[in-house]
Amino acid sequence: MPVNFKELLDAYELFGMAGPPGTCEMVLCKETGKICYRSDLEEIATPDEELPDDIDDEDKYITLPDRRKLDLGSQLAFDFARELLPDDVDEVRSIFGGRGAYQSFKALLNRRGVREKWYDFEAKAIAKALRDWCEVNEIPLTD
Repeated sequence: MPVNFKELLDAYELFGMAGPPGTCEMVLCKETGKICYRSDLEEIATPDEELPDDIDDEDKYITLPDRRKLDLGSQLAFDFARELLPDDVDEVRSIFGGRGAYQSFKALLNRRGVREKWYDFEAKAIAKALRDWCEVNEIPLTD
C-alpha cells in the first residue's frame, strides 16, 4: 500500500524531532499505510488511539526513522555552512564542539540573516532523507 508522503513528512515533523531519542516512535503499517504513534512522554502520547495488538510484527510494521537515524544532526549544519556561510565554517565547527550547539548555531544564523535559508535547507534535506529511506525500505510513496 503506498504511503502519502505529506502524511509521512508531517508525522516526522511532529514526532521524529520530539523529545529525547527513543521516547517517541512512529510505526508504519506496511499493509495499510497507516502511521501509529507511541511515546513515553505524556504530553505527546495518544492514549485515545489503541495500538494494534500485532504492532511488534516486523513483517507487517516498520518503525519510521527519527532525526538521528536519518543522520540529520550536526553534519547538516556543516553542509549548510560550507554552501552558504563559507567564511563561517570554522566557527560552525567550533560551535558544534561544545554545549548548547544548536542554540549557538541559530544565533549565528540570526547574525548572518540566513535563518530562513537554514529552515529551507533543512526541510529539503529532511524530505530527501525520508524519500531515500522509503526507497531503501521498499515503501512506495504517493505525493
